Amino acid sequence: MAIKPPHLQPGDTVGIVTLGSPLAASRIDAGITTLRNMGFKVLVGEHVYSSNGFLAATPQQMASDLMNMFQNKEVKWILPSRGGVGVASILPFLDFSIISQNPKIVSGYSDITVLLNVLYEYADLISFHSLLLLDFNPNTPAYNFNQFFSATTTLTAPWLINNPPGMLLESLVPGNVTGPVVGGNLTSFIGTLGTSFEINTEGKIIVLEETHEPINTVYRYLNHLLLAKKFDDCVGIIMGECTNCVDAYGKSYNDLINDFLVPLGKPLMSNLATGHGIYKATIPIGATLNMNTVNRTITVMEPAVS
Repeated sequence: MAIKPPHLQPGDTVGIVTLGSPLAASRIDAGITTLRNMGFKVLVGEHVYSSNGFLAATPQQMASDLMNMFQNKEVKWILPSRGGVGVASILPFLDFSIISQNPKIVSGYSDITVLLNVLYEYADLISFHSLLLLDFNPNTPAYNFNQFFSATTTLTAPWLINNPPGMLLESLVPGNVTGPVVGGNLTSFIGTLGTSFEINTEGKIIVLEETHEPINTVYRYLNHLLLAKKFDDCVGIIMGECTNCVDAYGKSYNDLINDFLVPLGKPLMSNLATGHGIYKATIPIGATLNMNTVNRTITVMEPAVS
């Protein structure tokens, strides 16, 4: 059973890190102010405000910031500022034995997806496909905060991952399966295939989402996962949103799901509020999920925190 990080409590310390692309100082400051107004203490990593082209800092520097947060006894939640690119570059510089001995809540999406799944694979730590620092702004729907804080502050189980009202989950291939959940951003996974950090889908329910890619490129990525046999050994597939993904050659995202994934015969659901969409369900990476496509339910079978 995966390690559950301690649950969040009022007044806990949030450690802010930048692990990929830089984020404007004004947006960092706004997010920190919001967190403090919510009652959290905030600790800022050394390179949070750094900028070096498309990376915030060197991989070693960003990894050092992350490891410092894991080793700081006061920090309970590690919150990356954003994703972007470059998160995979920090992975060789992480000490997973130290991480597993100092479990923290880690949340994020986009390129942070790589880190979330590697923390589960190498440190056996449950992490959260959910909020980034840039989401702590007045435009973020209450649903996103409710999802995250419900998952990270309570020990209740089982619990449902529900879409916001009016956004229906779609059931495309019938099935009722249970297994640990992995997944996140499709592009980020493709970048790790063939490395020691590629996603492990064996016996898992896999969640995928994408943003700002034409549908023919999304097809290319899905086919890459197929050729890498990542759909062979998973037990079920949940497709999230493809935000701002444009149709190509007369095919839409839903067409691609129906034409490419439905024939695989794996239990399949789609239209989960995820990642780059306006609404973001919180998915505890590494926790055990039940996926019942007949009832259109996604149930987390255990507390995600301790």
